[in-house]
Amino acid sequence: MTTMAAVDLGAQSGRVALGMLDGERLSVTEVHRFPNIPVEARSTLYWDPLRLFNEVQVGLAQAGPGGRDVASVGIDSWGVDYALLDRDGRLVENPVHHRDRRTDGVMETLFAEVPAREIYERTGIQLMPINTLVQLYAAVTAGERSLEIAEKLLLIPDLFHFWLSGVATSEYTNATTTQFLDPRARAWATELLERLGLPAKVLPELVRPATPLGPLLPEVAERTRLRRAVVVVPATHDTASAVAAVPFRRRGSVYISAGTWSLVGMELDSPLITDESFAANLTNEGGLDGTVRLLKNVNGMWLVHECQRAWANEGNALDFEELVGLAQAAPQHVSFIDPDDPSLMHPGSMPERIRNACLNAGQPELTSPGAIVRCIVESLALKYRYTIELLSCVTGVTPSEIHVVGGGARNSLLCQSTADATGLPVLAGPEEATIVGNLLGQAIALGELSSLEDARAVVRASFEPRVFEPTRQAEWEDGYARVREILDGGTNSAKKAVAAP
Repeated sequence: MTTMAAVDLGAQSGRVALGMLDGERLSVTEVHRFPNIPVEARSTLYWDPLRLFNEVQVGLAQAGPGGRDVASVGIDSWGVDYALLDRDGRLVENPVHHRDRRTDGVMETLFAEVPAREIYERTGIQLMPINTLVQLYAAVTAGERSLEIAEKLLLIPDLFHFWLSGVATSEYTNATTTQFLDPRARAWATELLERLGLPAKVLPELVRPATPLGPLLPEVAERTRLRRAVVVVPATHDTASAVAAVPFRRRGSVYISAGTWSLVGMELDSPLITDESFAANLTNEGGLDGTVRLLKNVNGMWLVHECQRAWANEGNALDFEELVGLAQAAPQHVSFIDPDDPSLMHPGSMPERIRNACLNAGQPELTSPGAIVRCIVESLALKYRYTIELLSCVTGVTPSEIHVVGGGARNSLLCQSTADATGLPVLAGPEEATIVGNLLGQAIALGELSSLEDARAVVRASFEPRVFEPTRQAEWEDGYARVREILDGGTNSAKKAVAAP
């Protein structure tokens, strides 16, 4: 029996879990959960990594007691955001949140220097204002002094692995989200950064997922009581770990990693960088065992969580299960939104913004929490259909089923709506796919598993998916036509920026 500790840092919360692998089956036990709350100071939205690192160590300390011999520790997180370190390895400043407004309008200026199609050809990454390339370009053009003293740029999980082990590297799957990595050469596209005046010298060595870094630093081992554990980089991008845990039954199936963001995609053997994939704004990100995740980012449950926060501030505190229950009781197909409308990308006043988005599209105004959450869920399901049709058109593959993993797998309304909107069966689970994939990456690094194929065999043996069959697809056709009208007539910032040059 091999025992491993996985840390998953999400945009809303973090958790530490123990995994026990007997060679054929994996069991997972969560030992610590904590909130991840961004902090706004002087009109800039930051992450708070020092508090998160303290929580990580608290969780790891809880993983160790009781005679458990934890063999390894690995961390995954969201992509794109980065920390800058000085020559002594200290933080220059807190990492800026990807939803901060410093990137507003920056894509147009960036693409005036290097055309969008050229950047896509070089990196294969979806054009989005949150990308590290856009964030770094915004920092440089604003003359941020932090870059003058920075010696190293580390993505969020790489920062935590550095604090655990003292080894500074950049793990490949997360590095692919930056938009300055060449997916064909699997190397940094340094000449692209140099053309844009960005500091390529701060980029660390790339390492593959499932790479051991070394033992815990002595002070961390003492604090956590994990004196024998090795630090392992799994697939550190949370979606890469989640997709590693998808129990695919058929090639060409679609996965949806549904959480704060919804990542809708297919798994390929090599990057797909064409005029068609560029027009569809699809991204090529790295996966375990050299796979490529061809996908599109769609806003996710963050919309519901932001509404939940706004209602709580008004004195109407509702937990997530209550909101889903209210949504299930609300009338169907009343109003729809584009979940990726630029007006919905930043924190604050989300119910009001959704009401305005509906009114601007000539749809009925939504007033109750149940109606607004129903609108979000149905709009997500229809945006999934739209995205799946793009994937099918670009790849030439007609998917026969959808795997929903992550927190969205426990949301029956979302899963059934997705099945009905797409006309495809939905297999939901594992719910803790990111943690599972993280642990499987560690198991490969430890030699307990030999490949991604072996890892997925463990998933199929350990977790039984729930199946949602489409039941009322015809009722969704009018809704899809309405959403297509919104999407085709929308003012998506990425589309405008691509057209600008």
